[in-house]
Amino acid sequence: MTVLAFTNGHILLGDRIVPSATVQIEAGRIADIAADVPVDGTVVDLDGGWLLPGFVDSQVNGGGGALLNNDITVEGLATIAQAHARFGTTALMPTLITDTPAAISAALDVVDAAIAQGLPGIVGLHIEGPFINAVRKGVHDPALIRHLDEDLLVELCRPRRGKVMLTIAPEQVEPQALERLRAAGVIISAGHTNATFAEAQAGFAAGLTGVTHLYNAMSPLLHRAPGMVGAALLNDAVWCGIIADGVHVAGPALEIALRMKGTERLMLVTDAMPSVGMSAGSFELNGRTITVTDGVCQDENGTLAGSSLDMAGAVRTMVALTSADVPMASRMASATPAAFLGLADEIGTLATGQRADMVWLDAALQPVQCWIGGGAVI
Repeated sequence: MTVLAFTNGHILLGDRIVPSATVQIEAGRIADIAADVPVDGTVVDLDGGWLLPGFVDSQVNGGGGALLNNDITVEGLATIAQAHARFGTTALMPTLITDTPAAISAALDVVDAAIAQGLPGIVGLHIEGPFINAVRKGVHDPALIRHLDEDLLVELCRPRRGKVMLTIAPEQVEPQALERLRAAGVIISAGHTNATFAEAQAGFAAGLTGVTHLYNAMSPLLHRAPGMVGAALLNDAVWCGIIADGVHVAGPALEIALRMKGTERLMLVTDAMPSVGMSAGSFELNGRTITVTDGVCQDENGTLAGSSLDMAGAVRTMVALTSADVPMASRMASATPAAFLGLADEIGTLATGQRADMVWLDAALQPVQCWIGGGAVI
């Protein structure tokens, strides 16, 4: 058993904030949380900072110099996970941007292997494309955008060790295919879509439960054509990921999303690229050079290409630019994405029975330490 006694801070236990707590950890899980500080435990002085549930990120393209599309290996996944753990992310969905069927199959198998090996932080695979709308492709390679055929559908529906999330344009995929994916346990999200309001509603009815990077690369809310954005904001059951870096989405738009969706359906994502955790000035994506300037990733045409955002930074942005306080931002970074992924019984809160995933942020909300399964990783 490991005993960690946290003092002199703000410890988020569900809806409660307490100044001190002792966490007992057995076999990587929280066995007990008590108020007393034991004499035989390790005392951690939070120095006025916060102890929060570890962050859960459902959209991570890369980090630490590695991009999943360019390095579909267990070693590549380890590099990405380690880079994001430095910023408090304890569970993530490595994300494959639009690529070939062979790359999709390889990524599914590699994530299976990583989970089988117990690689910390990896909980599944997010496949973003290629079943998207070229009109809203962003930096996705249009030559690789394709129809969801039977062979790929069967491959995506195979049982896997971790979660499988698929971002599609609902207007490009038949409802019957969406229903089969949903029945197989695939988490389906709308993104890179030019769907009308009616097409978006039909997609939700067929099995879509999420929206990938709300506002970005999708049909906007217009007064005569509410589009995907309007449909997502109006549907109380739909989870929406949002890139809170102050670049992809302006502060007032973040606030609108927060007020419409609430903290139980709005979740923070990074859409992170290899530049997270390193100072690289550029990287390659599908043979194209992506330049990183002041943390902003863009292609040669100035199109945004993911981000250099980490989850601690997303929390800071929400606190700075919206009405969210730290507990609200924390919920959007942990409990809400965990629920979206169907992992709420495992991760996302500091509670007995949960995996001992925790992050310590200082008073300025900068990461100090992170634990995955009770093991320190920073």
